[in-house]
Amino acid sequence: MLKPTLEREYWQAEFASLKKLRVPVLPFEPTSRELPERALQVESAWKGIESILGDIISRFDLNTDTCLEFGVEFGYSTAALSSFFKSVIGVDLFHGDRHTRNQQDIFSETSTRLSGFENIKLVRSDYRDWIKQDNSQYDLIHVDIVHTYADTFACGLWSTRHSRCTIFHDTESFLAVRRAVKDIARETGKTMYNFRESNGLGILV
Repeated sequence: MLKPTLEREYWQAEFASLKKLRVPVLPFEPTSRELPERALQVESAWKGIESILGDIISRFDLNTDTCLEFGVEFGYSTAALSSFFKSVIGVDLFHGDRHTRNQQDIFSETSTRLSGFENIKLVRSDYRDWIKQDNSQYDLIHVDIVHTYADTFACGLWSTRHSRCTIFHDTESFLAVRRAVKDIARETGKTMYNFRESNGLGILV
C-alpha cells in the first residue's frame, strides 16, 4: 500500500504533473531469477530484488565494473550488488531517518558485517555532500534514501546523469518516491520500468 505524504514538494509536483504529458511506466517482468553468490542473513525489505539483478544487467546490457549505492542501512542490498559488480561504493549516514525503524548509529555494525566483502567500500556521508564532489560515471546506481520527494528527486536526478541505469527502491510503498522517479524520467528522457514486488523497484534506463 502506497503511503501518503504531506510533503509540500510532493504535492507541488503532483499538481504540476497534471499539465504535463503522462510518463509511461512499463512493468518489469523478469525472464529469469538468479540468487547472488553471497547474501547477508539480515532482515530487509529489499529481499526478492537480489534475484532480478542479473536479469536487469543482461536485459539492459550493463557493464558490471562500478556500482554506487545511496542508502546502505544493514547492508543487505550492498552485499547483493557486490555479487554482480566488481566494485560497490555504499554511501549512508548510518543512523536511519524518519522512515526507518532503527535510528541508532549502525556504522560500526554494518562495517563489521560487510568486512569480508573485499569489493565493497562504505563511506559515511550525506548524499548531498557526496554528489557535490563526485563527477564519476557508474554502471548502476541504487537510490534508497529518506523517502521524500525532494530528496529522491535531487539524489535520483544526479544519479541518472552519472549512471547508465538507476534503480529506486520503494516505488510501491511511497507515493513521493514514485512521483519523483516519474518526474526524473520525464526530465531526462529515460524509460521507466517498475518491478512491483518487494515494495517496488523503479528502473530508469
